[in-house]
Amino acid sequence: MSLTSRERVLCALNHEEPDRVPLFLGTSGVTSVLMPGYERLKTHLGIRCGPPQYFSKQFQYTRIDEEVLRRLGSDGRPVDAGPAESPHRREVSADCLVDDWGVTWRRAPGCLYFEVAESPLRHATVEDLDRYPWPNLTPPGRLEGLAARAKAIQDAGYASVLLSHVTLFEQACLLRGLDAMLMDSLADPEFFSALMAKIERLAVPYVRALLDEAGRFADVIVTGDDLGTTAGPMLSPESYRALIKPHQARLLAAMKERLAGKVFFHSCGDIHAFLGDLAEIGADIINPVQVSTARLSDTARLKREFGNRLSFCGGIDTRWVMPHGTVEDVRGEVRRRIRDLAPGGGYIAAAVHCIQPDVPPENIVAMCDEVRTAGTYPIAAA
Repeated sequence: MSLTSRERVLCALNHEEPDRVPLFLGTSGVTSVLMPGYERLKTHLGIRCGPPQYFSKQFQYTRIDEEVLRRLGSDGRPVDAGPAESPHRREVSADCLVDDWGVTWRRAPGCLYFEVAESPLRHATVEDLDRYPWPNLTPPGRLEGLAARAKAIQDAGYASVLLSHVTLFEQACLLRGLDAMLMDSLADPEFFSALMAKIERLAVPYVRALLDEAGRFADVIVTGDDLGTTAGPMLSPESYRALIKPHQARLLAAMKERLAGKVFFHSCGDIHAFLGDLAEIGADIINPVQVSTARLSDTARLKREFGNRLSFCGGIDTRWVMPHGTVEDVRGEVRRRIRDLAPGGGYIAAAVHCIQPDVPPENIVAMCDEVRTAGTYPIAAA
């Protein structure tokens, strides 16, 4: 029996086996395709659309056009609120911008990404936090029409993916500087905790307002915090549990109170040490499953260890296979991850993070095609 895309996603996230493995492409910035790779993909598909739109200009995360989403078979559609109210936000030039939180981003000549050029709280003290001009995350009109747009996605048969654009530790690192925050975790935990608490006090009321408006029509809500590197966690499990986990727990609790669907938690790197903690505080879906790390590369083991507590989205290697492999290599990678992660449900196929410009469009198409071809249930476990 063929299911709608929404039914397929909900079935998989309830740890049941749908008709086939669902696919997420373009459901958020972290499942999208970067410019100019997206332009090459459209040319390859013979699709002409309007000027590019972005989830994030500094990261160049592309909002994929509906015709491309339909052609490649994505089972979800993104929906997000309007902009926050900020005294900071401005475009200084084509290659320099200041975001809602006051972080300055610059793009070097010839580069695709913007990088953080100035973290406004790098030299701040605890006393400075109350004086800092924070953004207003719930200005009048920001949520207008959001529920109707989310419901329209569901009515069209797709899973609605609500983008919160909220992080806690990651936002603190942008404001303070990653190196400074990691030093704070050991040398100045008072400041670390004060900054995390300040961001939490802004994020939680916003999330509550967001979900009061549209939570009943949200199948998935996206949040996250980058906690790992390729080599391992950024912090020890003890530091994570003392300094970050309590804040994340309160944010996810606010989501769970008002959400009909599931919490999608994005974190790059080797976060194996934190997966039990994330399940405990309410994360339902882990993304992107960075298989280039040592402890996440064995996705069959990952399924055995956590498959009854977590769903997984991602896992299709973007470090080597997608950019450098042949079409058959890509198809083999898709089959491997489906075999490892899909039995019993609990898997949404996707690339590991946003697909980079060096990935041939043929490989993107092959990935999406193979999910449909190889993802039909029943699937034999690895």
